[in-house]
Amino acid sequence: MENVFTIENLRPIRDGMTVSRDSKLGTSNMATFFSMGKDTSISQESYDRMTMYIGAAGSGTFIIGNDKKKLTLTPDTAVIIPASTLCGMETSDGMVYTEVIFKKENSAIMNEIVKTNEVFALKNLISYEEGSIANMDIVSNPTMKYVLMSFDEGTGLTPHCAPGNAIVFALEGKAVIGYEGKDYTISEGECFRFEKNGLHSVTADGKFKMALLLVLE
Repeated sequence: MENVFTIENLRPIRDGMTVSRDSKLGTSNMATFFSMGKDTSISQESYDRMTMYIGAAGSGTFIIGNDKKKLTLTPDTAVIIPASTLCGMETSDGMVYTEVIFKKENSAIMNEIVKTNEVFALKNLISYEEGSIANMDIVSNPTMKYVLMSFDEGTGLTPHCAPGNAIVFALEGKAVIGYEGKDYTISEGECFRFEKNGLHSVTADGKFKMALLLVLE
């Protein structure tokens, strides 16, 4: 896998097929990239742990619970499904998304700003703070966290090592990521992968928002 990528290119839509690809971020906390072809569906099923779905391309309908509540997932929106809750998907145009399944043994802590079984737009949850970098944990457990970050113009993170495998999702604007001695430009809609203990920095090119999926295993 390249350091800079889009989930849509990594797991492109195939007509009439649903295809999944393990991100290989972790083993007890699972993050999987899915693509669903036009006019395909996945029957309702439930997991024994909390699950988060993050839209990457296209759009689709999530069918939640016994009452079959319908929610529309689009790029850079997300929904959190509680344990033991039925969830199915269907799409007429095709859809790409990331499924994150949290480790069963650890209780997940969810930010009160989000609710389960409700779609939320990720970049709208966090504001820019003048001359500052802001971050907000959306959901986490002791071995995994999903964090939103905003960088005001002229701000950045100095080089540091990643404590686990991670993927950055660029939500708005662009930034330069320094990683193991090389610079990479990442723009809205693109992702960047870090390996555990990888030395990296982030420098905003203007204002920049991102999400970070970090697995601490």
